[in-house]
Amino acid sequence: MNEKKLMNRAADNIRILAASMVEKANSGHPGGAMGGADFINVLFSEFLVYDPENPSWEGRDRFFLDPGHMSPMLYSALALQGKFTLDELAQFRQWDSPTPGHPERDINRGIENTSGPLGQGHTFAAGAAVAEKFLQARLGNDIIQHKIYAYISDGGIQEEISQGTGRLAGNLGLNNLIMFYDSNDIQLSTECGVVMNEDTEAKYKAWGWNVLKINGNDVDEIREALKAAQKEETRPTLIIGKTVMGKGALKEDGSSYERSIKTHGAPLGGEAYVKTINNLGGDPTNPFQIFPEVAELYAKRAEELKKIVAERHAAEAEWAKANPEKAAMMKEWFSGNAPKVDWSVCVQKENSATRAASAACLGVLAEQVPNMICSSADLSNSDKTDGFLKKTTSMVRGDFSGAFFQAGVSELTMACMCIGMYLHGGVIPACGTFFVFSDYMKPAVRMAALMEVPIKFIWTHDAFRVGEDGPTHEPVEQEAQIRLMEKLKNHHGKDSVRVFRPADADETTVCWAMAMENMETPTALIFSRQNITKLPAGTDYEQARKGAYIVAGSDEEFDVILVADGSEVATLVAGAELLRKDGMKIRIVSVPSEGLFRSQSKEYQESILPKGSKIFGMTAGLPVTLEGLVGANGKVFGMPSFGFSAPYKVLDEKLGYTAENVYNQVKAFMAE
Repeated sequence: MNEKKLMNRAADNIRILAASMVEKANSGHPGGAMGGADFINVLFSEFLVYDPENPSWEGRDRFFLDPGHMSPMLYSALALQGKFTLDELAQFRQWDSPTPGHPERDINRGIENTSGPLGQGHTFAAGAAVAEKFLQARLGNDIIQHKIYAYISDGGIQEEISQGTGRLAGNLGLNNLIMFYDSNDIQLSTECGVVMNEDTEAKYKAWGWNVLKINGNDVDEIREALKAAQKEETRPTLIIGKTVMGKGALKEDGSSYERSIKTHGAPLGGEAYVKTINNLGGDPTNPFQIFPEVAELYAKRAEELKKIVAERHAAEAEWAKANPEKAAMMKEWFSGNAPKVDWSVCVQKENSATRAASAACLGVLAEQVPNMICSSADLSNSDKTDGFLKKTTSMVRGDFSGAFFQAGVSELTMACMCIGMYLHGGVIPACGTFFVFSDYMKPAVRMAALMEVPIKFIWTHDAFRVGEDGPTHEPVEQEAQIRLMEKLKNHHGKDSVRVFRPADADETTVCWAMAMENMETPTALIFSRQNITKLPAGTDYEQARKGAYIVAGSDEEFDVILVADGSEVATLVAGAELLRKDGMKIRIVSVPSEGLFRSQSKEYQESILPKGSKIFGMTAGLPVTLEGLVGANGKVFGMPSFGFSAPYKVLDEKLGYTAENVYNQVKAFMAE
């Protein structure tokens, strides 16, 4: 069998396995997987560099799949590498199977990213390419020299996030990013021409990409395009591969089933499936097989990789010997361990806004965490991520020595690229914007939670006190939304997201410390725009590590407990002074993280909020934000509507966020 026939045979093997997985599960997407089999086969059998003995090797190439519904293609190709067994392929989409409907990150299996929501996967890849450039600038090209491959479909091209990704990757000149666009002109419910007629080639060229157009089912053209992409020195490369949806598929009557919308999202079914497997050279009665010649092809590649990787490892050892400090640094950066930070040097200004307090913390991190990258969606001087930027410079085309990633006005793209930076390994990313715009980022927050990516989300302007900007910029429901995710557990039983809304500047330092120590899940940090009065002298801020704690000055015996997080804690403190003048005894509790508080022992929770206590909560968000803390017998004063445009002090007065209203609300509550 000549070389091209062998490659086509291997691609057909992938097609057979992919179609059979969907058929057996009676669920899934066979068409795209069958059309993309040629590219994935050429990439995996000839170009992708990885260590068969060490899947997490830092120097490996990365492959990011964007259309997660094409998982049968990925699983089948990885089975040829020996990463999945045929029995595991046959358990596609079943309970407790390692082959779920959409791939979930598993580096040991060769899966770099969880994918499903279209557009995010290739954005992760762009972020990984930024991380590699960042590490090259610090460790050198000799040790960091791999490629980032991405695979995108028509759906991913259409998703709005692709615009931000295309713009940023082109502007930064990410020549280490190579993306294959599976352009088959078919999507789930219609042909692509019904919803798009843009010139994708011209669009990406306008963004500064190197664009190559090929027959995406031709081995020779795929190979030559990948070779050319690898040689590109200044631009990311987009390979537009015109492919055939459902390549090789036949209908029941033996006619072609190719280019059919029906093959996109449903099993081929019955006699059509049988005829298709026969047409591709498989056995419909025993389809889960790897052809001997295909197994030999991939075994040969494994041997080639052993030699390639051995040479790379030898070069790495020489580099480490010549650069012991950098080698130790690299080992620590890729360890996944939390960085060591001396927070004693962080000086906070009394009665400052917590966004300003965050800036002080970020300044410390910029100086002490050399593998940290901070980003902002064109708001650094307002979300105060400029506290980090002032200690470094922005990354620009050709110079990644800076550690600040300017994302422009593209919150979702920024978040996904920062997630991709972490997925690459070796860096700790953080990104900031206004809290109200976290709405743009929710899909990324969810994916970070699913992948357990410890990214740090910085959200400022946390309440209606944005003031004159009005209700479009005033978050009301956003804290309740993210606190819902705080209640959601991941597959390891941990809070899917850790959320902090600190009560003053000093509590901000502790919350940032906990965020940097959290290397298991994403962390959300929510900060105020306006200045906040410092909590009473003697407050033990280290108790914030328990999620909720008693603020100094509270009465040992109490009539009522006042509960809040963020800005409202200081308002409760002021209201408590008025209540005490009436002889009422008050306990004040700051709850920067309900999720963390709920993870404490029942004894501790009971010591802070004893059952049967009268509890009054105040929140600048929806009342539901605190209802789980105050209990059925408690009361929450919160925002029942969107905000209004006015100076924030006027809004405090009009909306009832004053010491006097705390006094009135609590007196009425106690009289009920």
